[in-house]
Amino acid sequence: MVAFSTLSGISALPLLLSLVQHAHGISLEVSTEGGNSSSSLLYGFMFEDINHSGDGGIYGQMLQNPGLQGTTPNLTAWAPVGDATIAIDGNNPLTAAIPSTIKLEVSENATGAVGLTNEGYWGIPVDGTESQSSFWIKGDYSGNITIRLVGNYTGIEYGSTTFTHTSTAHNFTQATAKFPTTKAPDGNVLYELTVDGSVAAGSSLNFGYLTLFGETYKSRENGLKPQIAKVLADVKGSFLRFPGGNNIEGYSPENRWKWNETIGSLEDRPGRQGTWTYYNTDGLGLAEYFYWCEDLGLAPVLGVWDGFALESSGGTPLTGDALTPYVDDVLNELEYILGDTSTTYGALRAAHGQEEPWNLTMVEIGNEDHLGGGCDSYTERFIKFYDAIHAAYPGLIIIASTSEADCLPDSMPEGSWVDYHDYNTADGLVDQFNYFDNLNRSVPYFIGEYSRWEIDWPNMQGSVAEAVFMIGFERNSDLVKMAAYAPLLQLVNSTQWVPDLIGFTQSPDMTFLSTSYYVQEMFSTNRGDTIKEVTSDSDFGPVYWVASSAGDAYHVKLANYGSDTENLTVTISGTTTGKLTILADSDPEAYNSDMQTLVTPSKSTVQASNGTFTFSLPPWAVAVLATN
Repeated sequence: MVAFSTLSGISALPLLLSLVQHAHGISLEVSTEGGNSSSSLLYGFMFEDINHSGDGGIYGQMLQNPGLQGTTPNLTAWAPVGDATIAIDGNNPLTAAIPSTIKLEVSENATGAVGLTNEGYWGIPVDGTESQSSFWIKGDYSGNITIRLVGNYTGIEYGSTTFTHTSTAHNFTQATAKFPTTKAPDGNVLYELTVDGSVAAGSSLNFGYLTLFGETYKSRENGLKPQIAKVLADVKGSFLRFPGGNNIEGYSPENRWKWNETIGSLEDRPGRQGTWTYYNTDGLGLAEYFYWCEDLGLAPVLGVWDGFALESSGGTPLTGDALTPYVDDVLNELEYILGDTSTTYGALRAAHGQEEPWNLTMVEIGNEDHLGGGCDSYTERFIKFYDAIHAAYPGLIIIASTSEADCLPDSMPEGSWVDYHDYNTADGLVDQFNYFDNLNRSVPYFIGEYSRWEIDWPNMQGSVAEAVFMIGFERNSDLVKMAAYAPLLQLVNSTQWVPDLIGFTQSPDMTFLSTSYYVQEMFSTNRGDTIKEVTSDSDFGPVYWVASSAGDAYHVKLANYGSDTENLTVTISGTTTGKLTILADSDPEAYNSDMQTLVTPSKSTVQASNGTFTFSLPPWAVAVLATN
């Protein structure tokens, strides 16, 4: 990667002189008067459990298959320790939601440690903070229980605790232990739980719903991994759309994401077969999404199931009276979120530890209902859900899951928005730069998902193309209220969709930031409330721009979608100093991954002469000039 600076930096001179023969000149003048209002929610996040972004990802619980959930339970990730065997036991359920437990059969001649291990989700990140483990145990035993975090190949111990516990064969009891850890160099770590073989010899013990947490973001119980949550916090996003995405739809009404099966104690959550090939524990459930929003200062955007499963499967779409139970289910969900404690579901929320209603202002009806056979029935379904929700909660913004006119009512109802998705090639995103320029302003837009696709990792060409698209919708952010890159997160060991914004492995420090992440961070952290008029001596392309202001602070966002250096002058009357951030690489295919970090932003201070800043925009570059 070439490190680029500005004209104000001495180190920039040799590079700029070498490029001058290829440089072009563009002059921009930003008006300091008037302008159009810009949405305060413009940049945010879309999340669903894909690429193990939830279980094994941002969700802090680190054991895979903790409760043997599912209609066909298995022992994935579990193995025995010592002179013992493990098996699935359906005759000793923990709860109605967790009907199977792990049966540990201890040999009659056992001595030493016997028990079980869990390998986590392709490893366990041990970051040196305090860990906490809990589990349920049934069987006659009184003695020591040891929990260790140990290197899978090295045998090195990174944390352990030993405590005494007494259990009986009559019922399950829960044990919880906290213990310090030392930081592991990688994710090749096993969770090990053992009992004293000489005490347990010849007997059996059952274990149910075992968990392991390290430190969580803002110390939230059942919370998020801080190393991932912190890089999201750095973006300073404004909203979170959840729980999907395809993952809310499922493949039948029964397989849909069911809000009421994701609340309460973990042992009361049965989980479900997720849309993206793997089982979801639903430990990251409805309440956890709202706490995520609370802890990161995000406005929740709640997706609800609307009678349509993926590809019209499971006898969907449902219409007419068949929709009524699902409309009622959404109203119950909203009462759980918004109702006071005098209501049935508001009281249930309080019983789960959240006395006050959550702050919810936006609900989206379904997901991508223009695809897979959902379009023809969507008007009927949308109106049925809209009418019921609007009657009960008239202040909510209700978002249609598509912007396709053929799928929508001829006249959109009061307070409704539409959702536009665009997964595209790099050139295709650039072609969409002016898509929103001349649209009717009567119905606001939510760009619920977008990104350059058909590549393994976000690269500079794709990220610059995304920036061009973003500049286009920011210029129209009186109409476009919110926009989210998708997918958000990727465990590189188990990936169903590429590219993704943020990648990670289970090594403690292995969260890596893509070129597209840096574009999101640069644009989201430099926002104004007014879009300003910009006059130029050049047309858009290959350089694109937008300017905004917030009081006396100005932000000029730029993208160079080309292989030549572009010399710029940017005039903002009355300004003297600015901060210039540039993300660039002369190779349009340069990318960051778990194996390399080639491209990161450079930052510098620039001085204006009579309100005019002069600097160069390298090939394949995204830049932000911020003044105050």
